Amino acid sequence: MATITKIKSIEHLTHDVLRVVLNKPEGLTYIPGQAADIALNKPDWNEKKNCFTFTSLPEDDHIEFTIKTYPEHHGMTNELLSAQPGDEVIIYDSFGDIYFKGQGIFIAGGAGVTPFIAILKNLQKQNKLEGNKLIFANKGKADIILEDYFDAILDKDFINVLSNEDLDGYEHGYISPEIIKKYSEENLKYYYLCGPPPMMEAVEGHLASLGIAEDFIVKESF
Repeated sequence: MATITKIKSIEHLTHDVLRVVLNKPEGLTYIPGQAADIALNKPDWNEKKNCFTFTSLPEDDHIEFTIKTYPEHHGMTNELLSAQPGDEVIIYDSFGDIYFKGQGIFIAGGAGVTPFIAILKNLQKQNKLEGNKLIFANKGKADIILEDYFDAILDKDFINVLSNEDLDGYEHGYISPEIIKKYSEENLKYYYLCGPPPMMEAVEGHLASLGIAEDFIVKESF
């Protein structure tokens, strides 16, 4: 089912990531971690659906998406760079297999952190955040989405891995079995994964090599 709603506000979170806030359509429901297809309600764009994850909570009076832009693709994210409050958006039903199952380590690459934004926000609201960890891989510090927010709510349980920069207080390189092992704890049973396909593949291989059963790996299935 499709509903038309309007953009309330739009702002840059990083040099290439937008926070897009929309009016909440009546009857829209979702679980933190889920996504929806959206399209821009204007000629030539209303049939072009893109999938984005909700970064608001279901009980909020608005909906929010945190969207990485790719101007070079000349697609929807590029169009959003010039979008204005009041512009219309078509939103479809929510879907997705990423949701909180129990304490664990969230492993994200770039914009793959978006399902975890809503899940961690929700845990914080319920005072159940303690013990969970976020390992976040990016090219450089400027690419880290919501760094200050994650720092504030997770403190030492927020681990950044930078491939292109070697900075104090940040892991350098790519997410490796060694990094996962370093931050693993016996009580953190679940491993939540989201990121670009090559990274997902690599991390799934690392988890297998560490003996993590598939039952404890939570990821999107397409």
